[in-house]
Amino acid sequence: MAATPAKQPKAVASRNMLLALRQPRVLITLLLGFSSGLPFMLTGNTLGFWLREEGVQLAAIGFLSWVGIAYSMKFLWAPILDKVDAPVLGPLLGRRRGWMVLSQLIIGAGLLAMAAIGPGGGLLTFAMFALVVAFASATQDIVIDAWRIERAENDADLGLLTSAFQLGYRIAILCTDALILLAAAKLGWSNSYALCGLAVGIGLTATLFASEPARIHPEQAAAQKGPSLRTPRGLWDAIIGPFVAFFRAHGVSAAVLMLAAISLYRLPDFLMGPMANPLYVDIGLSKETVGGVRATLGLGATFVGIALAGLSAISLGFTRTLVLGAILGPGSNLAFAGLAYAGPSITALSTAIIVDNIATGFAGAALVAYMSSLTSLGYTATQYALLSSFYAVLGKVLKGFSGAMVEALERSYSQTTAYAIFFTGTALVGVPALILCLMLGVRHKREQRALAQTAPESAA
Repeated sequence: MAATPAKQPKAVASRNMLLALRQPRVLITLLLGFSSGLPFMLTGNTLGFWLREEGVQLAAIGFLSWVGIAYSMKFLWAPILDKVDAPVLGPLLGRRRGWMVLSQLIIGAGLLAMAAIGPGGGLLTFAMFALVVAFASATQDIVIDAWRIERAENDADLGLLTSAFQLGYRIAILCTDALILLAAAKLGWSNSYALCGLAVGIGLTATLFASEPARIHPEQAAAQKGPSLRTPRGLWDAIIGPFVAFFRAHGVSAAVLMLAAISLYRLPDFLMGPMANPLYVDIGLSKETVGGVRATLGLGATFVGIALAGLSAISLGFTRTLVLGAILGPGSNLAFAGLAYAGPSITALSTAIIVDNIATGFAGAALVAYMSSLTSLGYTATQYALLSSFYAVLGKVLKGFSGAMVEALERSYSQTTAYAIFFTGTALVGVPALILCLMLGVRHKREQRALAQTAPESAA
Protein backbone atom coordinates (compact mmCIF):
# COMPACT_ATOMS: atom_id res chain seq x y z
CA MET A 1 0.00 0.00 0.00
CA ALA A 2 1.16 3.51 -0.64
CA ALA A 3 2.51 5.53 2.21
CA THR A 4 0.23 8.51 1.56
CA PRO A 5 -3.57 8.54 1.55
CA ALA A 6 -5.37 9.53 -1.61
CA LYS A 7 -5.70 13.28 -1.91
CA GLN A 8 -9.21 14.68 -1.68
CA PRO A 9 -10.84 17.90 -0.41
CA LYS A 10 -11.14 18.06 3.39
CA ALA A 11 -14.92 18.52 3.29
CA VAL A 12 -15.31 15.44 1.09
CA ALA A 13 -12.95 13.42 3.30
CA SER A 14 -14.86 14.40 6.47
CA ARG A 15 -18.21 13.55 4.87
CA ASN A 16 -16.91 10.18 3.71
CA MET A 17 -15.66 9.41 7.21
CA LEU A 18 -19.05 10.19 8.75
CA LEU A 19 -20.82 8.00 6.19
CA ALA A 20 -18.36 5.17 6.77
CA LEU A 21 -19.01 5.27 10.53
CA ARG A 22 -22.47 3.86 9.77
CA GLN A 23 -20.95 0.70 8.35
CA PRO A 24 -21.03 -2.32 10.69
CA ARG A 25 -17.40 -3.20 9.94
CA VAL A 26 -16.28 0.14 11.40
CA LEU A 27 -18.13 -0.59 14.66
CA ILE A 28 -16.70 -4.11 14.66
CA THR A 29 -13.21 -2.65 14.16
CA LEU A 30 -13.77 -0.35 17.14
CA LEU A 31 -14.85 -3.30 19.32
CA LEU A 32 -11.90 -5.37 18.15
CA GLY A 33 -9.66 -2.44 19.06
CA PHE A 34 -11.21 -2.56 22.54
CA SER A 35 -10.51 -6.30 22.70
CA SER A 36 -6.91 -5.72 21.64
CA GLY A 37 -6.31 -3.03 24.23
CA LEU A 38 -8.08 -4.73 27.15
CA PRO A 39 -5.25 -7.04 28.36
CA PHE A 40 -2.38 -4.62 27.71
CA MET A 41 -2.44 -2.55 30.91
CA LEU A 42 -3.61 -5.49 33.00
CA THR A 43 -0.24 -7.16 32.44
CA GLY A 44 1.64 -3.85 32.42
CA ASN A 45 1.28 -0.49 34.13
CA THR A 46 -1.97 -1.19 36.00
CA LEU A 47 -0.41 -4.33 37.39
CA GLY A 48 2.31 -2.07 38.81
CA PHE A 49 -0.30 -0.12 40.83
CA TRP A 50 -1.60 -3.34 42.36
CA LEU A 51 1.89 -4.63 43.07
CA ARG A 52 3.07 -1.35 44.64
CA GLU A 53 0.07 -1.27 46.97
CA GLU A 54 1.01 -4.82 48.00
CA GLY A 55 4.47 -3.51 48.96
CA VAL A 56 6.43 -4.97 46.04
CA GLN A 57 9.75 -3.18 45.40
CA LEU A 58 10.16 -0.86 42.40
CA ALA A 59 12.93 -3.00 40.92
CA ALA A 60 10.69 -6.10 41.05
CA ILE A 61 7.82 -4.16 39.45
CA GLY A 62 10.14 -3.10 36.65
CA PHE A 63 11.37 -6.64 36.07
CA LEU A 64 7.82 -8.03 36.07
CA SER A 65 7.03 -5.66 33.22
CA TRP A 66 9.13 -8.01 31.08
CA VAL A 67 6.07 -10.22 30.59
CA GLY A 68 5.20 -7.62 27.95
CA ILE A 69 8.17 -8.78 25.86
CA ALA A 70 5.74 -11.36 24.47
CA TYR A 71 4.27 -8.52 22.39
CA SER A 72 7.70 -7.89 20.90
CA MET A 73 8.33 -11.52 19.99
CA LYS A 74 5.09 -12.06 18.09
CA PHE A 75 6.82 -11.91 14.71
CA LEU A 76 8.25 -15.36 15.58
CA TRP A 77 4.85 -17.08 15.36
CA ALA A 78 3.07 -14.62 13.08
CA PRO A 79 4.10 -16.65 9.96
CA ILE A 80 2.16 -19.61 11.36
CA LEU A 81 -0.95 -17.46 11.78
CA ASP A 82 -0.59 -16.31 8.17
CA LYS A 83 -0.39 -19.86 6.83
CA VAL A 84 -2.24 -22.19 9.24
CA ASP A 85 -5.82 -22.30 10.54
CA ALA A 86 -6.54 -22.40 14.27
CA PRO A 87 -7.32 -25.90 15.59
CA VAL A 88 -11.05 -26.71 15.30
CA LEU A 89 -12.07 -23.04 15.11
CA GLY A 90 -10.23 -22.24 11.86
CA PRO A 91 -12.36 -24.42 9.57
CA LEU A 92 -15.52 -23.11 11.26
CA LEU A 93 -14.77 -19.39 11.40
CA GLY A 94 -11.94 -18.77 8.96
CA ARG A 95 -8.24 -18.22 9.51
CA ARG A 96 -8.35 -14.72 11.03
CA ARG A 97 -11.49 -15.14 13.14
CA GLY A 98 -10.51 -18.62 14.30
CA TRP A 99 -7.27 -17.39 15.85
CA MET A 100 -9.08 -14.36 17.30
CA VAL A 101 -11.58 -16.52 19.18
CA LEU A 102 -8.92 -18.94 20.46
CA SER A 103 -6.71 -16.15 21.77
CA GLN A 104 -9.66 -14.34 23.37
CA LEU A 105 -10.72 -17.45 25.27
CA ILE A 106 -7.18 -17.87 26.63
CA ILE A 107 -7.01 -14.19 27.63
CA GLY A 108 -10.28 -14.44 29.55
CA ALA A 109 -9.20 -17.60 31.37
CA GLY A 110 -5.79 -16.10 32.21
CA LEU A 111 -7.27 -12.93 33.69
CA LEU A 112 -9.68 -14.94 35.82
CA ALA A 113 -6.72 -17.01 37.08
CA MET A 114 -4.79 -13.84 37.98
CA ALA A 115 -7.84 -12.59 39.85
CA ALA A 116 -8.13 -15.85 41.78
CA ILE A 117 -4.43 -16.04 42.76
CA GLY A 118 -3.39 -12.41 43.31
CA PRO A 119 0.19 -11.33 44.14
CA GLY A 120 -0.21 -12.74 47.64
CA GLY A 121 -0.88 -16.23 46.31
CA GLY A 122 2.63 -16.54 44.97
CA LEU A 123 4.33 -13.86 42.90
CA LEU A 124 5.95 -16.33 40.50
CA THR A 125 2.69 -18.18 39.74
CA PHE A 126 0.89 -14.87 39.38
CA ALA A 127 3.56 -13.68 36.94
CA MET A 128 3.29 -16.90 34.92
CA PHE A 129 -0.43 -16.35 34.32
CA ALA A 130 0.33 -12.72 33.40
CA LEU A 131 2.77 -14.09 30.81
CA VAL A 132 0.08 -16.43 29.42
CA VAL A 133 -2.30 -13.48 29.06
CA ALA A 134 0.40 -11.39 27.36
CA PHE A 135 1.24 -14.22 24.92
CA ALA A 136 -2.42 -14.76 23.99
CA SER A 137 -2.94 -10.99 23.75
CA ALA A 138 0.01 -10.67 21.37
CA THR A 139 -1.49 -13.46 19.24
CA GLN A 140 -4.83 -11.65 19.19
CA ASP A 141 -3.06 -8.45 18.10
CA ILE A 142 -1.44 -10.23 15.15
CA VAL A 143 -4.71 -11.47 13.69
CA ILE A 144 -6.76 -8.34 14.47
CA ASP A 145 -4.14 -6.15 12.81
CA ALA A 146 -4.13 -8.44 9.77
CA TRP A 147 -7.94 -8.45 9.64
CA ARG A 148 -8.06 -4.63 9.87
CA ILE A 149 -5.51 -4.12 7.10
CA GLU A 150 -7.04 -6.74 4.79
CA ARG A 151 -10.55 -5.34 5.25
CA ALA A 152 -9.46 -1.85 4.12
CA GLU A 153 -10.47 -1.01 0.56
CA ASN A 154 -7.91 1.76 0.00
CA ASP A 155 -5.53 4.03 1.91
CA ALA A 156 -8.25 6.45 3.05
CA ASP A 157 -10.32 3.48 4.27
CA LEU A 158 -7.26 2.12 6.06
CA GLY A 159 -6.92 5.45 7.85
CA LEU A 160 -10.58 5.28 8.91
CA LEU A 161 -10.35 1.70 10.20
CA THR A 162 -7.09 2.50 11.95
CA SER A 163 -8.72 5.46 13.72
CA ALA A 164 -11.70 3.27 14.72
CA PHE A 165 -9.31 0.59 15.99
CA GLN A 166 -7.25 3.13 17.94
CA LEU A 167 -10.40 4.65 19.44
CA GLY A 168 -11.52 1.25 20.71
CA TYR A 169 -8.00 0.47 21.86
CA ARG A 170 -7.71 3.70 23.83
CA ILE A 171 -11.15 3.21 25.40
CA ALA A 172 -9.92 -0.16 26.66
CA ILE A 173 -6.74 1.43 27.94
CA LEU A 174 -8.76 4.02 29.85
CA CYS A 175 -11.00 1.30 31.29
CA THR A 176 -8.02 -0.75 32.46
CA ASP A 177 -5.93 2.27 33.42
CA ALA A 178 -8.63 4.49 34.97
CA LEU A 179 -12.01 2.90 35.64
CA ILE A 180 -10.35 -0.17 37.12
CA LEU A 181 -8.84 2.05 39.82
CA LEU A 182 -12.34 3.20 40.82
CA ALA A 183 -13.54 -0.40 40.75
CA ALA A 184 -10.56 -1.59 42.79
CA ALA A 185 -11.25 1.03 45.45
CA LYS A 186 -14.78 -0.37 45.86
CA LEU A 187 -14.47 -4.04 44.95
CA GLY A 188 -10.80 -4.84 45.41
CA TRP A 189 -8.18 -5.67 42.80
CA SER A 190 -9.09 -9.34 42.40
CA ASN A 191 -12.76 -8.67 41.66
CA SER A 192 -11.79 -5.89 39.25
CA TYR A 193 -9.52 -8.23 37.30
CA ALA A 194 -12.30 -10.83 37.23
CA LEU A 195 -14.64 -8.27 35.66
CA CYS A 196 -12.02 -7.54 33.01
CA GLY A 197 -11.80 -11.26 32.31
CA LEU A 198 -15.53 -11.31 31.64
CA ALA A 199 -15.24 -8.17 29.47
CA VAL A 200 -13.27 -10.24 26.97
CA GLY A 201 -16.73 -11.31 25.81
CA ILE A 202 -17.08 -7.92 24.05
CA GLY A 203 -14.29 -8.76 21.65
CA LEU A 204 -15.51 -12.32 21.31
CA THR A 205 -18.93 -11.08 20.24
CA ALA A 206 -17.40 -8.66 17.73
CA THR A 207 -15.30 -11.48 16.26
CA LEU A 208 -18.34 -13.68 15.76
CA PHE A 209 -20.16 -10.85 13.93
CA ALA A 210 -17.10 -9.94 11.84
CA SER A 211 -16.62 -11.37 8.37
CA GLU A 212 -13.46 -12.97 7.07
CA PRO A 213 -11.57 -10.66 4.68
CA ALA A 214 -12.85 -11.53 1.21
CA ARG A 215 -10.34 -9.53 -0.80
CA ILE A 216 -7.82 -11.87 -2.46
CA HIS A 217 -4.87 -10.26 -4.15
CA PRO A 218 -2.74 -12.42 -6.48
CA GLU A 219 0.23 -12.03 -4.16
CA GLN A 220 -1.91 -12.95 -1.18
CA ALA A 221 -3.34 -15.98 -2.95
CA ALA A 222 0.15 -17.13 -3.85
CA ALA A 223 1.23 -16.82 -0.23
CA GLN A 224 -1.77 -18.77 1.03
CA LYS A 225 -1.56 -21.48 -1.62
CA GLY A 226 2.23 -21.80 -1.58
CA PRO A 227 4.21 -24.82 -0.44
CA SER A 228 3.20 -26.53 2.78
CA LEU A 229 4.89 -25.51 6.03
CA ARG A 230 5.99 -29.14 6.28
CA THR A 231 8.41 -28.65 3.40
CA PRO A 232 11.67 -26.65 3.64
CA ARG A 233 10.50 -24.35 0.84
CA GLY A 234 7.18 -23.69 2.56
CA LEU A 235 8.86 -22.98 5.91
CA TRP A 236 11.32 -20.64 4.22
CA ASP A 237 8.52 -18.78 2.44
CA ALA A 238 6.50 -18.42 5.65
CA ILE A 239 9.35 -17.09 7.79
CA ILE A 240 11.76 -15.38 5.39
CA GLY A 241 9.35 -14.42 2.59
CA PRO A 242 7.70 -11.52 4.47
CA PHE A 243 11.07 -9.97 5.30
CA VAL A 244 12.38 -10.35 1.76
CA ALA A 245 9.16 -8.83 0.38
CA PHE A 246 9.42 -5.87 2.79
CA PHE A 247 13.01 -5.02 1.86
CA ARG A 248 12.29 -5.58 -1.84
CA ALA A 249 9.25 -3.29 -1.77
CA HIS A 250 10.97 -0.37 0.00
CA GLY A 251 14.66 -0.83 -0.81
CA VAL A 252 17.33 -1.76 1.71
CA SER A 253 18.34 1.75 2.81
CA ALA A 254 14.75 2.97 3.16
CA ALA A 255 13.69 -0.21 4.98
CA VAL A 256 16.55 0.11 7.48
CA LEU A 257 15.67 3.77 8.09
CA MET A 258 11.99 2.86 8.60
CA LEU A 259 12.80 0.08 11.06
CA ALA A 260 15.22 2.28 13.01
CA ALA A 261 12.65 5.08 13.32
CA ILE A 262 9.91 2.66 14.32
CA SER A 263 12.10 0.96 16.94
CA LEU A 264 12.83 4.27 18.73
CA TYR A 265 9.49 6.02 18.17
CA ARG A 266 7.70 5.07 21.41
CA LEU A 267 10.82 4.41 23.51
CA PRO A 268 10.18 7.37 25.88
CA ASP A 269 6.66 6.09 26.58
CA PHE A 270 7.85 2.53 27.21
CA LEU A 271 10.61 3.62 29.59
CA MET A 272 8.36 5.77 31.78
CA GLY A 273 5.39 3.37 31.74
CA PRO A 274 6.13 1.04 34.67
CA MET A 275 6.89 3.97 37.03
CA ALA A 276 3.81 6.13 36.38
CA ASN A 277 1.48 4.27 38.74
CA PRO A 278 4.09 3.77 41.50
CA LEU A 279 4.62 7.55 41.33
CA TYR A 280 0.95 8.10 42.16
CA VAL A 281 1.22 5.78 45.16
CA ASP A 282 4.47 7.32 46.41
CA ILE A 283 3.30 10.96 46.23
CA GLY A 284 0.06 10.11 48.03
CA LEU A 285 -2.59 10.10 45.30
CA SER A 286 -5.47 7.68 45.87
CA LYS A 287 -6.87 5.22 43.35
CA GLU A 288 -10.19 7.09 43.35
CA THR A 289 -8.53 10.40 42.51
CA VAL A 290 -6.34 9.04 39.75
CA GLY A 291 -9.13 6.91 38.30
CA GLY A 292 -11.62 9.79 38.36
CA VAL A 293 -9.31 12.18 36.49
CA ARG A 294 -8.30 9.52 33.97
CA ALA A 295 -11.91 8.53 33.29
CA THR A 296 -13.06 12.12 32.68
CA LEU A 297 -10.32 14.44 31.48
CA GLY A 298 -8.20 11.56 30.24
CA LEU A 299 -11.03 10.16 28.13
CA GLY A 300 -11.68 13.49 26.43
CA ALA A 301 -7.98 14.10 25.85
CA THR A 302 -7.60 10.66 24.27
CA PHE A 303 -10.42 11.34 21.82
CA VAL A 304 -8.78 14.65 20.91
CA GLY A 305 -5.40 13.02 20.33
CA ILE A 306 -6.77 10.22 18.13
CA ALA A 307 -9.07 12.56 16.19
CA LEU A 308 -6.19 14.95 15.50
CA ALA A 309 -4.04 12.05 14.29
CA GLY A 310 -6.80 10.83 11.97
CA LEU A 311 -7.36 14.28 10.50
CA SER A 312 -3.62 14.78 10.15
CA ALA A 313 -3.22 11.46 8.32
CA ILE A 314 -5.92 12.44 5.83
CA SER A 315 -4.70 16.02 5.36
CA LEU A 316 -0.92 15.68 5.64
CA GLY A 317 -0.22 12.01 4.98
CA PHE A 318 1.23 9.26 7.15
CA THR A 319 4.84 10.45 7.16
CA ARG A 320 4.19 14.03 8.27
CA THR A 321 1.79 12.79 10.92
CA LEU A 322 4.53 10.47 12.16
CA VAL A 323 6.87 13.47 12.56
CA LEU A 324 4.24 15.40 14.54
CA GLY A 325 3.74 12.39 16.81
CA ALA A 326 7.49 12.21 17.47
CA ILE A 327 7.36 15.84 18.63
CA LEU A 328 4.28 15.42 20.85
CA GLY A 329 5.08 12.00 22.34
CA PRO A 330 7.82 12.96 24.86
CA GLY A 331 5.50 15.63 26.28
CA SER A 332 3.99 12.90 28.46
CA ASN A 333 7.31 12.28 30.18
CA LEU A 334 7.89 15.97 30.92
CA ALA A 335 4.38 16.26 32.34
CA PHE A 336 5.09 13.45 34.81
CA ALA A 337 8.38 15.07 35.78
CA GLY A 338 6.38 18.16 36.73
CA LEU A 339 3.87 16.03 38.65
CA ALA A 340 6.67 14.47 40.69
CA TYR A 341 7.66 17.92 41.99
CA ALA A 342 4.07 19.16 42.38
CA GLY A 343 3.09 16.28 44.66
CA PRO A 344 -0.54 15.25 45.29
CA SER A 345 -1.98 18.24 43.43
CA ILE A 346 -5.22 17.69 41.51
CA THR A 347 -4.29 20.47 39.09
CA ALA A 348 -0.88 18.96 38.37
CA LEU A 349 -2.40 15.47 38.04
CA SER A 350 -5.07 16.75 35.63
CA THR A 351 -2.47 18.56 33.53
CA ALA A 352 -0.21 15.53 33.37
CA ILE A 353 -3.04 13.20 32.35
CA ILE A 354 -4.40 15.60 29.70
CA VAL A 355 -0.96 16.04 28.14
CA ASP A 356 -0.23 12.30 28.39
CA ASN A 357 -3.46 11.20 26.72
CA ILE A 358 -3.34 13.73 23.89
CA ALA A 359 0.31 12.96 23.19
CA THR A 360 0.05 9.17 23.39
CA GLY A 361 -3.28 9.12 21.53
CA PHE A 362 -1.81 11.11 18.65
CA ALA A 363 1.56 9.35 18.55
CA GLY A 364 0.02 5.88 18.86
CA ALA A 365 -2.48 6.42 16.04
CA ALA A 366 0.23 8.02 13.88
CA LEU A 367 2.57 5.06 14.28
CA VAL A 368 -0.14 2.44 13.70
CA ALA A 369 -1.34 4.17 10.53
CA TYR A 370 2.22 4.51 9.23
CA MET A 371 3.13 0.87 9.93
CA SER A 372 -0.13 -0.34 8.39
CA SER A 373 0.67 1.53 5.17
CA LEU A 374 3.95 -0.36 4.79
CA THR A 375 2.61 -3.93 4.69
CA SER A 376 2.19 -6.13 1.60
CA LEU A 377 -0.86 -8.26 0.89
CA GLY A 378 -0.05 -11.92 1.34
CA TYR A 379 2.20 -11.24 4.32
CA THR A 380 -0.03 -8.82 6.22
CA ALA A 381 0.07 -10.52 9.64
CA THR A 382 3.77 -11.32 9.56
CA GLN A 383 4.96 -7.96 8.24
CA TYR A 384 2.80 -5.95 10.63
CA ALA A 385 3.94 -8.19 13.50
CA LEU A 386 7.53 -7.51 12.42
CA LEU A 387 6.97 -3.76 12.41
CA SER A 388 5.06 -3.69 15.70
CA SER A 389 7.76 -5.89 17.27
CA PHE A 390 10.46 -3.48 16.11
CA TYR A 391 8.54 -0.59 17.63
CA ALA A 392 8.24 -2.39 20.97
CA VAL A 393 11.16 -4.75 21.50
CA LEU A 394 13.81 -2.24 22.61
CA GLY A 395 11.41 -0.38 24.87
CA LYS A 396 10.04 -3.58 26.42
CA VAL A 397 13.56 -4.77 27.28
CA LEU A 398 14.81 -1.47 28.67
CA LYS A 399 11.69 -0.64 30.68
CA GLY A 400 12.39 -3.64 32.90
CA PHE A 401 15.22 -1.61 34.42
CA SER A 402 13.05 1.46 35.08
CA GLY A 403 12.44 0.63 38.74
CA ALA A 404 16.13 -0.05 39.33
CA MET A 405 16.94 3.32 37.69
CA VAL A 406 14.66 5.22 40.07
CA GLU A 407 15.98 3.33 43.08
CA ALA A 408 19.57 4.08 41.98
CA LEU A 409 18.73 7.80 41.72
CA GLU A 410 17.19 7.68 45.19
CA ARG A 411 20.64 6.91 46.61
CA SER A 412 21.79 10.42 45.64
CA TYR A 413 18.55 12.41 45.54
CA SER A 414 15.21 12.59 47.30
CA GLN A 415 12.49 10.32 45.94
CA THR A 416 10.72 13.30 44.33
CA THR A 417 13.87 14.47 42.55
CA ALA A 418 14.73 10.92 41.52
CA TYR A 419 11.35 10.52 39.81
CA ALA A 420 11.66 13.95 38.13
CA ILE A 421 15.16 13.22 36.79
CA PHE A 422 14.02 9.81 35.55
CA PHE A 423 11.00 11.17 33.62
CA THR A 424 13.01 14.06 32.15
CA GLY A 425 15.73 11.69 31.00
CA THR A 426 13.19 9.41 29.30
CA ALA A 427 11.79 12.42 27.41
CA LEU A 428 15.23 13.19 25.97
CA VAL A 429 15.40 9.63 24.66
CA GLY A 430 12.84 10.74 22.05
CA VAL A 431 15.28 13.06 20.24
CA PRO A 432 16.90 10.35 18.04
CA ALA A 433 13.45 9.13 16.92
CA LEU A 434 12.49 12.67 15.89
CA ILE A 435 15.67 13.00 13.82
CA LEU A 436 14.98 9.68 12.06
CA CYS A 437 11.37 10.67 11.35
CA LEU A 438 12.56 13.95 9.83
CA MET A 439 14.91 11.93 7.62
CA LEU A 440 11.94 9.80 6.54
CA GLY A 441 10.04 12.98 5.75
CA VAL A 442 12.87 14.30 3.57
CA ARG A 443 13.13 10.96 1.77
CA HIS A 444 9.37 10.88 1.20
CA LYS A 445 9.44 14.39 -0.34
CA ARG A 446 12.17 13.31 -2.72
CA GLU A 447 10.14 10.27 -3.79
CA GLN A 448 7.08 12.46 -4.36
CA ARG A 449 9.08 14.87 -6.51
CA ALA A 450 10.50 11.97 -8.53
CA LEU A 451 7.01 10.59 -9.11
CA ALA A 452 5.74 14.04 -10.14
CA GLN A 453 8.56 14.38 -12.67
CA THR A 454 8.02 10.93 -14.19
CA ALA A 455 4.22 11.29 -14.39
CA PRO A 456 4.21 13.77 -17.31
CA GLU A 457 6.73 11.60 -19.17
CA SER A 458 4.51 8.53 -18.73
CA ALA A 459 1.47 10.45 -19.91
CA ALA A 460 3.34 11.61 -22.99
